Amino acid sequence: MTNPLYDRLFGKYAGAETPFLILPDERVITHDAFLRMAARFANGITAMGLVAGDRLAVQVGKSPEALAVFAACAQTGVIFLPLNTAYTGAEIAYFVENSGAKLLLCDTKKQADLAPVAAANSARLETLNGDGSGSFTEFCAALPEAFATVSRSADDLAAFLYTSGTTGRSKGAMLTQMNLLDNAEVLAKHWRFTAEDVLLHQLPIFHTHGLFVATNVCLVAGCAMRFYAGFDAEALIRDIPKATALMGVPTFYTRLLDDARFTKELTKGMRLFISGSAPLLAETHVQFEERTGHRILERYGMTETNMNTSNPYEGERRAGTVGFPLPGVELKVCDPQTGEALPQGEIGVIEVRGPNVFKGYWQMPEKTREELREDGFFITGDLGRIDEDGYVTIVGRNKDLIISGGYNIYPKEIELLLDEAEGVLESAVIGVPHPDFGESPVGILVAKAGAVLDADAILKGLNDSLARFKQPKALVVVPELPRNTMGKVQKNILRETYKAMFA
Repeated sequence: MTNPLYDRLFGKYAGAETPFLILPDERVITHDAFLRMAARFANGITAMGLVAGDRLAVQVGKSPEALAVFAACAQTGVIFLPLNTAYTGAEIAYFVENSGAKLLLCDTKKQADLAPVAAANSARLETLNGDGSGSFTEFCAALPEAFATVSRSADDLAAFLYTSGTTGRSKGAMLTQMNLLDNAEVLAKHWRFTAEDVLLHQLPIFHTHGLFVATNVCLVAGCAMRFYAGFDAEALIRDIPKATALMGVPTFYTRLLDDARFTKELTKGMRLFISGSAPLLAETHVQFEERTGHRILERYGMTETNMNTSNPYEGERRAGTVGFPLPGVELKVCDPQTGEALPQGEIGVIEVRGPNVFKGYWQMPEKTREELREDGFFITGDLGRIDEDGYVTIVGRNKDLIISGGYNIYPKEIELLLDEAEGVLESAVIGVPHPDFGESPVGILVAKAGAVLDADAILKGLNDSLARFKQPKALVVVPELPRNTMGKVQKNILRETYKAMFA
């Protein structure tokens, strides 16, 4: 019997005493020790009545034990459903009800709040804390460290990931074993990961970046991860000389650049810095390369597809772009109204097809039909273009498109110019209701430390670069932009905040 996901990511390490997880206190968990823990959890999950195809939801802190739950789900054929630790009880209630999860793992601190949620949905509730303690690990402690892997096929579901739900209810993206496996194997090869690498892992594992990219790539390659509970710049500075690679979000890199100890000498043993989940400012690219001699590699992915594109490992890593489609991934830019492919250089909606593309949305056939074409192309909702050299640039989300007086305005075009203005650290451009034009662009600015922004001068500076209809009708200076846990700017919050500006 075979189980591709478990066999190719986990099972091959049975008996291997090679390091897998290196904790901040330098404690090492070998591949074999991790598999034995996962097998105890697999026995526990089945003893609690779950079988292949059932859903297990987790809202827990990052820990080796939390990661072992994922491995146990792969071994038992149970569908893994990781949930953001910031979600409220009401949000968790929706995910548990919608997914039909039979088992919910949570931190002990949230047990009282989530007990009614579990009871209302006939789900079993157990606890698992960030230090590995909890009723779940206690239940599994004396169980066997071996488990007969359940047979599964490459097309069987392995995980649900719920979208952020900024426009309506979150949708449960159904990811198969092959979706996860193919993407991990392609990325490991594309980014040249080997058993000699050591990855600095400070990303959350309830998100595709930290779980299905960072972790799975290391499992494919057989390398170790320095495994932290969360982002810790001090720990990064301390441990960079002991590692070869870092996967992070833009915040990681801006925080490192704020530390004078982050130098070329410190990073001389590093092989690769990768950034994703949110756009990296061109200024950060430049500063990073000047400081370290390394050029950050940006890539582009989604909840529904894992990774779609990457800048090259060898060759020009072009700032402001997300590189080329990965091997096996087809990408095209289409007219959002007709779905027809657009000529090179024109902006349209990005569509992708490949073994990385999800199976559909759980219990939402209409949404699946709206966004997943019969020929296998997924309509990402991201606006982008492909330049003459084949590099893909993301210019925003389709829902962020501003239509003012009948003209299409792409926020990214304005943001790039605002970011270059004197004293501006970063910007976000949104469309707000306008009585004459339907919508008008408004720029939200964050100043660099110690800078005082002159809004009139900044607006005047746009005259030679932007058509009048594209220029913001107002600029607002704020201390910081609202972001989600992965660093993406939450423009829906900004639109709600400033919706009455021209009323």
